[in-house]
Amino acid sequence: MERESDFELAACFPASFLWGAATAAYQIEGATSEDGRGPSIWDVFSATPGKIHGGDTGDIAADHYHLMERDVELMANLGHGAYRFSIAWPRILPTGKGRANARGLDFYERLVDNLLERGITPVATLYHWDLPQTLQDDGGWLNRGTAQAFADYVEAVARRLGDRVTRWITLNEPWCAAYLGYGTGVHAPGASSMRAAVTAAHHLLLAHGLAVPCIRTLARPDAQVGITLNLTPVYAADGRDATLRAQRQADRFHNRWFLDPIFRGRYPAGLFGGLGVPPPAIESDDLAAIAAPIDFLGVNYYSRLLIRGNDGSGHQPRSGPYPDGQIVGPVPGSSYTGMGWEIYPEGLVDILLAVHHEYRPRAIAVTENGAAFDDVWNGGDVVRDARRLAYLREHVQAMAVALMLGVPVEGYFAWSLMDNFEWAEGYSRRFGMVYVDYPSQRRVVKDSGRWYAELLALHRAQRTRGDNSIAIVGTN
Repeated sequence: MERESDFELAACFPASFLWGAATAAYQIEGATSEDGRGPSIWDVFSATPGKIHGGDTGDIAADHYHLMERDVELMANLGHGAYRFSIAWPRILPTGKGRANARGLDFYERLVDNLLERGITPVATLYHWDLPQTLQDDGGWLNRGTAQAFADYVEAVARRLGDRVTRWITLNEPWCAAYLGYGTGVHAPGASSMRAAVTAAHHLLLAHGLAVPCIRTLARPDAQVGITLNLTPVYAADGRDATLRAQRQADRFHNRWFLDPIFRGRYPAGLFGGLGVPPPAIESDDLAAIAAPIDFLGVNYYSRLLIRGNDGSGHQPRSGPYPDGQIVGPVPGSSYTGMGWEIYPEGLVDILLAVHHEYRPRAIAVTENGAAFDDVWNGGDVVRDARRLAYLREHVQAMAVALMLGVPVEGYFAWSLMDNFEWAEGYSRRFGMVYVDYPSQRRVVKDSGRWYAELLALHRAQRTRGDNSIAIVGTN
C-alpha cells in the first residue's frame, strides 16, 4: 500500500523536477588545514572551550575532502539527480582576499566533474557561514568591505566553474549568519548585539546583491542564480490584539527582514524600531543592488512558530524581536525532532503559498528540509529511522500540495545527505539519510535514504514513460 501511495506521490512532480540532498563544506569536508586552506570563523569558534557540544570541531567531520569520489558514487547509486554543496571561501582565498588558491579550486572542479559524469546536477552555494578568519579580524560582516571581498571571491569561483555549474546560490540562511552569529552569539563568530546583527545582515544582503551580476557575467548564459533563506511560518495561538501584534512582529523578524529587501528593495516598516536599534548605514545604491532580479528562491523549512500575546500582567518579558508575545510550546499532541523542533508539514505548504502570493519569485526550490533523531546503527548495513522516513514523506506530500496549488516549486533537497558536524550541537545530532560512523568513516544508508531512493526511482520511471499525471495527495 505504501509503495502504491509513493507511486502516486512521485506522479505529482514534473519530469524536470530536481531531487537531491544538501550538505555544507564545514560540516562534512574536514581537512581544515590541508592544501592551502585558511582558517574560518568556525575553526576558531569550534576551538573555543564551551562553544560546541562535547568540544567537537569540524577538523575531520565526515572527511568528505578525501572521500569525495566515493560520496558522489553513493549519490549516483541512490539515484540523486542533483547535489547542493557549499564552497569553502577559505579554501579558495585563505586570507579572504588576494590570489586564489589553485588547490582549493581544483577540489571543487573535481567534485563538479564527478557529479556531471554521473548525471548529477551541481548546485553550488557560495557562502554557508565559513567566513575566513582574517576577514573577521577586520570586522567580519560588520565591515562593509566584506561584501566586496565576497564579490571578489565569487568572481574567482565563477571564472573556474562557470562553464559547468548552471545553478548558483549566493548565501545560505543569512538570517542565521547575522542573528545567531552576531545577535545571540550561539554561532560563530560569537558576538551578541542586536545592533551588530542588523549591520551584519545588511552587509550579507549587499554581498548577495554584488555577487548576482558577477555570476551572470562569468557563468554560462543558461546559469540560474538565487539565494536560500530559512523561512518560518508564524501562527497566532488566539485572536487577541496582543497575539496578532506578536505574530506580525515575529513574521517580520523571521521572514520579511530578508524577503522584503530582496524582492521589494526595502526593509519592512517597523523592523528596526521593533528591534530597538537604529537602521544600518545604507548607502544610496545598496537596496537597488540587493534587489537584483534572481531566478529562484531557495527555501529552507524545518518547523513553525506558534505565538501567544502577553497578558499585560507585567510579569512577562517585553524585549527581544517580538516583545508583545512569546512562543507557545510544547504544543499538545505534536511530535518533536531531536532538535526540539515541532514536526509540522502543513507549515511547508503555508510558507510556500505565502511567498508565492506575496513575492512572486520566478521559481522556488526547497533547498533544505529534514530532521534529527537518535539513530542507532546495528554494526552492519542497517539503520532503522522510521521517524525520519515519515518526516520526509509527509513533507514531500506537503510540497506536492503546494505545487498543485500553483506554487512554482522546481526542486527538493533533503537535509542532509549524510550525518555531519551540526554546528553548536557538534556530532550529537544526526540529520543524514546516510549514517556516518565517525571513527571508521563508514557510510551506511538508513531506511530513510533507501525510501528516498525508491521515490526517485519511481519518478524517473514515470518520466521515462512520459507519465506526468497529477495525483491528489493530502498532507495527512
